[in-house]
Parts: sequence; C-alpha cells; structure tokens
Amino acid sequence: MNPEMNLARNLMSHSRTSWQLLVLLLVLLFSGLATASPKIQHWTTLNGARVYFAPAAQLPMVDVRIQFDAGSARDRDKAGLASLTNHLLSHGAGGLSADEIAVRLEGVGANSNNGANRDMGWLSLRSLSDPAQLKPALQVLEKMVSRPDFNKVDFDREKQRVLVSLRQDEQSPSRLAIKAFYNGVFREHGYATPVTGTLKTVEALTVADLKAFYQQYYVARNAVIALVGDIDRKQAERIAEQLSAGLMQGKAAPELPPVTELGSAKTRHIEFPSTQTHIRIGQPGMYRGDPDYFALYLANHVLGGSGLVSLLAEEVREKRGLAYSVYSYFAPLRRKGTFMLGMQTRNDQVEQSIQVMRDTLNKYLKDGISAEQLETAKKSITGGFPLRIDSNSKIVEYLAMIGFYHLPLDYLDRFNERINALTLAQVRDAFRHRIKPDNMITVTVGQRQAKP
Repeated sequence: MNPEMNLARNLMSHSRTSWQLLVLLLVLLFSGLATASPKIQHWTTLNGARVYFAPAAQLPMVDVRIQFDAGSARDRDKAGLASLTNHLLSHGAGGLSADEIAVRLEGVGANSNNGANRDMGWLSLRSLSDPAQLKPALQVLEKMVSRPDFNKVDFDREKQRVLVSLRQDEQSPSRLAIKAFYNGVFREHGYATPVTGTLKTVEALTVADLKAFYQQYYVARNAVIALVGDIDRKQAERIAEQLSAGLMQGKAAPELPPVTELGSAKTRHIEFPSTQTHIRIGQPGMYRGDPDYFALYLANHVLGGSGLVSLLAEEVREKRGLAYSVYSYFAPLRRKGTFMLGMQTRNDQVEQSIQVMRDTLNKYLKDGISAEQLETAKKSITGGFPLRIDSNSKIVEYLAMIGFYHLPLDYLDRFNERINALTLAQVRDAFRHRIKPDNMITVTVGQRQAKP
C-alpha cells in the first residue's frame, strides 16, 4: 500500500470527518503532489548534519528522510549488523515501546519507516504540516534517531525473526541466486555479503555490537536530512536542528575501498529442486555520480531496461518463448554497483537461454545503439521522468540521494537535458568501455538436467 493510501486509512480510522480532511483525502489520492522542478536548498546544522530542503505548499504535508552512511558495507566480519541496528531503532526509543511508537504516530495521522541497504541506513516520516500533528510526530522521530533503547528483550526477539527469515531464504531460489551473484561480483568487498547477514554472523551478534555500530555511524557528521513539504525555510531549519541536536557530532564514515574488476569469467550452479532455473549474469557496473551514468543508463534502457520492447525481451521472449520476463539493469552505489542480466526459465532451456542472452549482449556491443533506438529511448526516458517526481515522498528520496552521494543540486532539473544531449558515440563508447562479457559471473539456481 502506498503512502497516500496509508495516510487515508489512518485519517479515516480516527474519525476525522471534517470537510477539510475529506477534501485532503481526495487530493492525496487523485492528484499529483509535486512540481516538475523542485527548488532545492542546502545548508548544514550546527553539529554538522547536511540538510536538503524543497518547499511544496500545494498540500498540508511534510516528508522527512534521514540517511546515515551506515549500510552493510560497514559490517566488516559482522554481516547483518547494519540492518539489525537500523531495525531496532523503531523497536524501542526514548522509553517508548514499538507499540507505543506506532500508536503515537497513528494518533496524529503520521507514518514512518526505516531500513538499511549496502550503502546506508535511513528513517523517514510523513505527517500533516499542522503543528498539532507535526510536532508530536517529529518528537517520536527524534527519539528513534537519537535515543534508541536497544532493549535486550527486543533485540533477542528481532534477532530470532532475522534468523527465521534467513532460513526461509534458503528455500527461495531467487534469493539464493542474488546472494551468490553479489558474492561472486564483489568477493572481498563489503558489498559482497547479504544486507541481512548470514545465519552464522547474525547468531553471533550482541546488543553491544549494535550499540557500538550506532555510536560510530549514527552521528551528525555522517547524516543527511531531507525535507519536502508545506513548511518554509525557518521551519525546515528548526526541524533539522531538532532531529540532529541529540546526535553525537562524530565523524563522517571513512571512504569505502574501490570495487575490483573481475579478471575472468566464472560460473556457479546451485542445485535446487525446482522446475525453473534462475539465471543471473553480470559484473561491477557504475557508481552514483559516475561521469558515464546517463550514457550507460540509456544504453541499458535499450538492452533490457525497457520491459517488453527491449532487445533482450525481443530475443528471449518474443522470438523464442524462453521466459515470461527477462531484464538487465545497473544498480549504482557509492562505489560501483552491479550490472546484471536476469531471467528464469525451464530447467531444460537453461543453456539455450544463457546463450541467447550472451549473443544479444555481444551483438549490441558490436553493432552499438542505432539512431532510431537512441531517439526512441530518449523519448521514453524523458517522457516518463515526471512520474519519478510526482509525489513529495518520491522527491524527498531524491533529495536524500542527492545529498548522500554529493550529486549536483540541479540533478533533477537537468536530468532530461542530460539524456537529450547524449550522442550515438557517447552511448556506444561508454557501454563498450564498461561492459566486459568475457569477465562476467554467471549464477544458476535450479535442477540440473541430465544430458542424454
């Protein structure tokens, strides 16, 4: 359920039936929430948190997102530490239990979420901008950010929940495939291990581990605060100071090491009792702020990023019927993320499917993108761009991304411009320079067929 529907449900459940709220519900559900080009303002709080703010007075709403350079790449030999630390932030803070946190937020029609990935840990809040609702909602968020309890009972319960989830992953061929793929692409790098950890590493985690991780990484100088909504600059400054004041100043996290390129092709098969085999093929790709980002993004749109009209879909699905879905994508991170081709197919079609994907990729690298494909891709990408920023909740994520990865403040304003400025040579050269089919990892998970 999307944030607008969540808010509508919360408002109705508390019998707020005034005409103003009924109108608000209709607006939230049926109209766009953001302008095409939000104007971003940037400053730093007194203790060093970086703030990114875009006013949006169209609706009485405020979206807040706080990101810390505290992702699983910082786990070292304690895989799962970043994820569990972040998870516990909403399970007891400032003396409030998880249930009490939820009740207080629901009582003012607000909602929050938090999570972690390989690069970051985050917390977010969506609230009405009326001080009667916004103030108590921010107080709860401030407790979660700067006063987590890390209660032993909560820790033991949530740790067991993670262990159960990890055991379930062992019964999921898609999860096994993606874990093996990341491990093969990144090897010794911090990106290699699963964000949620492994059974062995999570079992060994302690409350002391979580507290130490929090104290090192959940600090002001390691934070980005993004705000979007019906507030002015002064109000945004007060909110940012409130949310960061309780944090230790600390230090920014050290730079991550570069991702090492693959030197040769490798194949790994994981036997699994299934009628379908999951296939993942790829290598390190690009990073946020990469000078070739836009060229690679467009090149992949043609190859496998545009759904049923992509080259991979044409060759794999339409011509041969080998799979219902086939795709490729770049997943940029602070350092190089993955470039991956993926699909699942019948066990007896695995070798043919892999060969078709590789042949399609090699032909695309050899021939390059055509002038017609270039123009079609440009129209598709730029035409769909407004949908990426059609709500405040989407914009606040973009602001946080811009701040976290130190992207230019005009990133959103100039996105379409940068796409439209690409030439055939730029797109062809960037893709040929980065993609190395002879040095890719291939992972298959399924039941191997006996050869006749």
